[in-house]
Amino acid sequence: VQLQASGGGLVQPGGSLRLSCAASGSIFSTKIMGWYRQAPGKQRELVAAITNGGSTNYADAVKGRFTISRDNAKNTVYLQMNSLKPEDTAVYYCLIEGRSTWYSPFSDYWGQGTQVTVSS
Repeated sequence: VQLQASGGGLVQPGGSLRLSCAASGSIFSTKIMGWYRQAPGKQRELVAAITNGGSTNYADAVKGRFTISRDNAKNTVYLQMNSLKPEDTAVYYCLIEGRSTWYSPFSDYWGQGTQVTVSS
């Protein structure tokens, strides 16, 4: 299973970006999908997560500005980021909890990371 993240870039404060992360390979089912971020000199932190039932959880710093969604048929997770701030600058990583067969245990799969820079 491989994850391909895209959508990062340079944006001015107040702008928007939409990140996408698509899983390819043999995936039988998935559970939680999420986005993490890591700024220079800081630990990786959870940004948002979504269950296969659609329940969501957000970090306090992004509540009301970011929206996570998923397309189960495409094994893809999205992160719509609005009203971006300089402190949102980080490398964003996607995570998908999935398994390749019905009898396999669930594993965490990570994307390669996509840079988001918020600056004027």
